[in-house]
Amino acid sequence: MLAQVFGIFGTPIAHALSPVMHNAAFAALGLPHHYHAFEVAPDRLEEAIQAMDALGFGGVNITLPHKEKVLPFLDRIDTTARRVGAVNTIAIENGRWVGYNTDGAGWMRALLEAGVDPMGMRALLLGSGGAAASVAYTLLEHQAGPLSIFCRRTETGHPLANRLRATFPQHEIEVFPLSEFQKIVSDFPKALLIQATPLGLCPDDPLPIPIESLQPGWVVSDLVYRPYETPLLVQAKKRGVQTIPGIGMLLYQGVLAFERWTGEIAPISVMKAALSHALNCAR
Repeated sequence: MLAQVFGIFGTPIAHALSPVMHNAAFAALGLPHHYHAFEVAPDRLEEAIQAMDALGFGGVNITLPHKEKVLPFLDRIDTTARRVGAVNTIAIENGRWVGYNTDGAGWMRALLEAGVDPMGMRALLLGSGGAAASVAYTLLEHQAGPLSIFCRRTETGHPLANRLRATFPQHEIEVFPLSEFQKIVSDFPKALLIQATPLGLCPDDPLPIPIESLQPGWVVSDLVYRPYETPLLVQAKKRGVQTIPGIGMLLYQGVLAFERWTGEIAPISVMKAALSHALNCAR
């Protein structure tokens, strides 16, 4: 078997844990591949995609800020990724680069593993980027209840809401300014809150919402995975709220990407242990 290069394109990228997870999986299965993090500036993304053939890439993951911008540079886009409007995984199939989105399915697998079934639950989504879109589609596919999208600027949320309504016309989908979060949710005793903005990546980031708005009957899922418990999750736990760290989504979206790239069953326990070790060492 020829060794292939895999990786993740994004910026900033130094915090990425995908190399730890995938290289552990390659080693566990005796595969000769290597996975690296590549700092790719927004104005160099097309060049990076074009270079993959010459450099012997077998596939890549795509992260901020490229998930939506990469679509025009691919040969084909999977139906789910096209609906979401974002790609997080690129695989080579019959000599063509094909874009997929494993974020939503990976997040849902982590949610169900935590014992949370979103069917019928009111969903509160913070953010409207690529990760938020993938989660939103997956939620509605699993028959979540009304979906409220909160953005700092509502004009960024309406295009996502319109795409969702086109696919799920029977669902109630609304967009609100983030500044009105506490007022809007004050009478929701049960809800699933998904934090899908970059807030929490940096130690001095503000909390995305007023912490007093959280209620004990809620579930809070933060897509930020480093630190393991973001400030939002720490404060939510203190209020008796069930919390779901972002590491589960990172793991399972990676599992799905790995299996698409290699055709092998991913060694989930190995990948999970590698992520846990990396996060513990970083604490």
